Amino acid sequence: MLTAEYAEALKLAQKEFRRCTAAGEYPYPPALDAFLSGEQFSGGIDLGLVSVPLEFVVGTRTAGRTNAFARNFMPLMDEGSEFAAKWQNLCQAHLEEGIREPVKAWEYMNRFYIEEGNKRVSVLKFFDADAVEARVTRIMPADRENREAALYFEFVEFYRAAKVNYIEFSRPGGYVRLQQLLGKSPNQVWTDEDRSRFHASYFFFRQAFNANGGEKLAITVGDAMLAYMELYGYQSLRGTSQTDLNKAVGQMWEEIALLQEREPIAVKLDPEEEKPESILSKVLPKAEPKKLKVGFIHDKNPALSGWTYGHELGREHVQRVFGGRIETAAYFNALDADPREVIELAIRDGCSVLFTTSPRLMPASLRAAVDHPKTVILNCSLNQSHRYIRTYYARMYEAKFIAGAIAGSLAGENDVGYVCDYPIYGQVAGINAFALGASSSNPRAKVYLEWSGVGGVEAATKRLTDRGIRLISSQDLARLADEGHAPFGLSIISDAGQTNLAMPVWQWGVYYESLLRRIQDRSFQAESSESPKALNYYWGMSAGVVEMRYSDKLPAATRKLAGLLERTLRAGLCDPFRGPLYDQHGARIVDRDGALTPEQIIDMTWLNENVRGSIPAYEDLTDVGKATVGIAGIMTHREDEA
Repeated sequence: MLTAEYAEALKLAQKEFRRCTAAGEYPYPPALDAFLSGEQFSGGIDLGLVSVPLEFVVGTRTAGRTNAFARNFMPLMDEGSEFAAKWQNLCQAHLEEGIREPVKAWEYMNRFYIEEGNKRVSVLKFFDADAVEARVTRIMPADRENREAALYFEFVEFYRAAKVNYIEFSRPGGYVRLQQLLGKSPNQVWTDEDRSRFHASYFFFRQAFNANGGEKLAITVGDAMLAYMELYGYQSLRGTSQTDLNKAVGQMWEEIALLQEREPIAVKLDPEEEKPESILSKVLPKAEPKKLKVGFIHDKNPALSGWTYGHELGREHVQRVFGGRIETAAYFNALDADPREVIELAIRDGCSVLFTTSPRLMPASLRAAVDHPKTVILNCSLNQSHRYIRTYYARMYEAKFIAGAIAGSLAGENDVGYVCDYPIYGQVAGINAFALGASSSNPRAKVYLEWSGVGGVEAATKRLTDRGIRLISSQDLARLADEGHAPFGLSIISDAGQTNLAMPVWQWGVYYESLLRRIQDRSFQAESSESPKALNYYWGMSAGVVEMRYSDKLPAATRKLAGLLERTLRAGLCDPFRGPLYDQHGARIVDRDGALTPEQIIDMTWLNENVRGSIPAYEDLTDVGKATVGIAGIMTHREDEA
């Protein structure tokens, strides 16, 4: 007699069979030996007894009894068959005492193929069990070059430390970042207590993810959980009710949904032109824009930081230009306390627009943006894929290209130097643009690269001068009280001292003025509805947010060359990254008639063929450098191109 459980399971199997057939898919569980060689099986790694997530059980070891199950492992055999009777006996055993005998499985790319125990798996899947105990043999992929294999090998390293197989990420770097957010080093071994706590947190989060529609997204639960932990921290998953967690996940849902975008960032290279007024709007009286209070949150103070000082000049510019229509307030040294508390203070003070002027303030800014959706928050950084917060930065590489051309024209047979601070987005573009500018005016020019984020500015400069290099491009801003007399801009350093020749200038006042006008006329807000992507403003000379200053000591002919380049860059007639371009190893990056896209410029991890030096390892950076790179560094977010 056919029992109710088997009848229901059979219906599920037939439904899945019809769905697969209609979609042109193989309707049975795939067999592992159909696509792996016998040699690979002989090299299997014994993992011992493992708790296997049933959602990752996808097939069988061989094709022997595959057609007894639909692709979802529900039974297809007739109700009068011996198979049906055995299935029902297992079902009864599971209901009375549970299925305890482990199955035998093979793991390939973190998917499991059953050799013994297919009916046990079928019964457990029917009752929506989470896992099955299995004796597992792992088979490593033969091809290590593709993207899927790269992700898998990251998982294998993580599994070696954590013995956790149910969390997956769709992008490289996820497992390392998870370890960091858990307060662990990449290969730190987990304790049994670690695993128990994380298991509870993961399945607690998975319920909230699915309750908000996560199963409809093309991302993993792990992707979403990592985004949640970036915002709220791991500890927030403990001691929170399921209702509150569902609400918190829903509150940041656009941030989670953004993860499924292959290209999640929309880069805005210039302010959009103002739309002409309609005849009606010219006739009707115009409403006065609502008065704004704008807060500027800085990680340091202007007395010690040239970067903060520059942004403060921008704030003062805004105050002068807008007069009584905008009130501004500045908050300094936010990282000396809890930056979230500083941002909350600014919001309580009535600031409806906030500019946070350091990449290190991004985590606190994002949390505030999610918690206060009516407050407009922008962070000064680049290549950050967040839906609730926009970023702004300047195309400083345009100025670096001009500085490089100046350096090349003056270098003759000598080498030139370049001091960079941290390997964050935008900085590698500056290095390469300087090198390309130098080679454009002097094909023999070699650029020696040093990093102030490794030992300080003075040490980096000394490493260059010890080589006999005197023409050096250093940081864009004069460092103030805490940095001594380190060089800035492009300068010649001799025994007699330092002579500045040219320097890039960040026109933050122009940038802030333009952004605030857009906020006042509502065009800023309208951009959010035009695209589901994160918005990054990456303006340059054409928008007036980057300029060059030149010394009177610069030769007239060189000054004329610099002026010509500046005019063509402003007009969009000069592209520093037009091909052909080659990296240090001679690999061609761009063909002769090609050019890099804005996204490729931002994402640069390669150095131009005439650069001598390398990108430093994370471990070699200063504490400030590590903190900055941990948030906005190319080493943190870089993905393999496979």
